[in-house]
Amino acid sequence: MKMTITAALACSTAMFGAAAAAQTMTVGITQNNVGVDSYQTTYERAFIAAAEANPDVNAIVLDAGGDVARQLAQMEDLIQQQVDAIIIWPTNGEAVIPAVRRAHNAGIPVVVTNSNIAEQGFDFIRSFSGPDNVTQGSRSAEIMCERFTALGIQDEARVVQISGQPGYTTAIERQQGFDDRLPEVCPNVTLVETQPGDWNREKSQQVMEAFLIKYDDIDGVYSGDDNMGIGALNAARAAGREGIVFVGATNFAVGYDAMAEGDYWGSIYQSPVDDAEAALQTAIDILNGEDVPFLNYFDTPKITQTNMDEYTKPVF
Repeated sequence: MKMTITAALACSTAMFGAAAAAQTMTVGITQNNVGVDSYQTTYERAFIAAAEANPDVNAIVLDAGGDVARQLAQMEDLIQQQVDAIIIWPTNGEAVIPAVRRAHNAGIPVVVTNSNIAEQGFDFIRSFSGPDNVTQGSRSAEIMCERFTALGIQDEARVVQISGQPGYTTAIERQQGFDDRLPEVCPNVTLVETQPGDWNREKSQQVMEAFLIKYDDIDGVYSGDDNMGIGALNAARAAGREGIVFVGATNFAVGYDAMAEGDYWGSIYQSPVDDAEAALQTAIDILNGEDVPFLNYFDTPKITQTNMDEYTKPVF
């Protein structure tokens, strides 16, 4: 998919028009997989809206459809077009590094959005714009431990985990944060098994169905996002397994609704609109010569049934 958005300045004279055109920045973005979930769909809409609202930006919006080879080809296409900056939402944090390096060598600043590339590629990017996924995983572990403690099962609870897509940096980091933090806050809780749900609700439901058959005693489920968490919740409902504490990350509308219904305990609040707007603004700031942090995080607070009224229901 390719979509080009051009924002043109109204010009009173030919000379003014030429000057305005010279200031226009061409920013290309290659996204991970727009159709895979509502977060990425909302992100794309927000990015396009932000680009259209800025008269100094010409945006080339691409979607890799979850295909590494397609994303590499899109990166090469943007390099050949000599865009001013490239934003990449990596399909795979390691596989995209050669393409990012080529952009860097061509003098094109690269901003990584939402999910970072592997550390060995850090020399080739100007900034990462997005959530701190390790912190998200850590906060999810804290939410779960706090709930177990309130229920009095912190010394015996058993947890299963549904992670995101293997090789995807966000999935790796959220799992790392959870795995490292849970034994620190609840040392007697047992993490029984982790399986990938690939950010897909149906796949996650199947993973949870297998967990429910394999384990008679499951007290908690941690999922790398609420889309997968609702898949797991649906499996538990169908099996008649009650009393399980469900905690996710990236609070989707379906997760918010399930929290309101009392079936889903907590998550991490993250806005795809903030994510998209921050990525574009980071690229613009770099092109304007401003100092930008290498790790340009935006905050993602805890949200549970106890404080959800403080947050607006997600639009995705």
